[in-house]
Amino acid sequence: MSALRSINQDDLRNHNLSVVLDTILRSVEPMTRAELARATGLTKATISLLVQILISSKVLHEADSVSVHYGRPGTSLAVSVGSFCAFGLQINTDGYGFAAVDINGDVIDEQWVDCDMEQLTANEVFDNLNNIVLDSETKARELGYIILGGALALPGVVIDGSILLASPNLGWKNLNLGQYELVERLNVFAANEANLAAIAQIPGFATQRKNDSIMKPSDSFIYISTDIGIGGAVVRDGHVVYGENGFAGEIGHVSVSLDGPICRCGRRGCLEAFAGRRALVETARIASGCDATKIEAVNVLLERWKSGDEIVVSAVDKAVEALVSVIGSAVNLLDINTVILGGIWQRFGVCLTQRISKELTSEVLCSEAVNVRVLMSEVGGRSALLGAAQVALRRFIDKPLDYIEQSSIDE
Repeated sequence: MSALRSINQDDLRNHNLSVVLDTILRSVEPMTRAELARATGLTKATISLLVQILISSKVLHEADSVSVHYGRPGTSLAVSVGSFCAFGLQINTDGYGFAAVDINGDVIDEQWVDCDMEQLTANEVFDNLNNIVLDSETKARELGYIILGGALALPGVVIDGSILLASPNLGWKNLNLGQYELVERLNVFAANEANLAAIAQIPGFATQRKNDSIMKPSDSFIYISTDIGIGGAVVRDGHVVYGENGFAGEIGHVSVSLDGPICRCGRRGCLEAFAGRRALVETARIASGCDATKIEAVNVLLERWKSGDEIVVSAVDKAVEALVSVIGSAVNLLDINTVILGGIWQRFGVCLTQRISKELTSEVLCSEAVNVRVLMSEVGGRSALLGAAQVALRRFIDKPLDYIEQSSIDE
């Protein structure tokens, strides 16, 4: 009976520690113990005990004193820097790399290797990625970090966090990721890159929320990521919806034309075949084949689009038309009113979101009563890397006791 009681107490403490961490990370402003008690519903005594554990384990530290309307001034609590980090990993159609992220949200190390992925095997890519991550792990430990693990963003269908079923744009399929040293060492969880990029849009998911952005921690939205192909994710109440097989939100493979061009997935008329990066560049007659996947080709595309090149403008118009059609269908199907665009579409600026919002009025049911917001991602750079790091950090948020030393709990 005593063993059962101990297990239950540990589970309860793990849950309460997770609630406290979640509450602090989602808050824009530092919180005092009294504010934490009010926000979580836990007693002041329980909060004091939990905060002491988190301070002793260097997860939190006491910051400035803050004035209150009554009683003694409170001491605000802040997430400590330099104690815990995780690795976001990504293998994409234009290269591979990592970002090491502190739980306070700072990127402490990162590296991206641009390369022609069609010339490399999966084994070579994982070996190369492993080598650069190993160097970073050594640096992190020398700085005093505890490494919480990693997560991997892939451009394809991933199941069970460890099997890449298919990645048409990489030419990989049925790949058991558990065979690789990097995956085993960092206990890597793998997922579709769009799902992880969507997580990066959720404030306070597993790192300190920095500012009061447009998106809130519990918002719902559809995320559309445009790279070589097009990925998508559905976020409902602050949680990614993975679906029964793990690939919910694959908006890039929704058909917009039954007699359209053949997509790399084998189907006809997919959104990706009209609005993916490769498709845009090829339709605009800027480059073809492997050259169409290079970032230089996208730069030329944008320059010619801004200058009014008729062929490029026509290609972009067709892509936007397809994009609007699919977004409208997704909004009608899911009843979610916010859409976030990531990837190369971010470079087209706010005029694109305004145009899409306007054209959506004829695509969305009861548009006079439904206000659909189309936003550009506020997360710069490679958001899938940051989202992957947050997934790895989230393990700590969900089960802090698995990573906190017993000595910190006994103090």
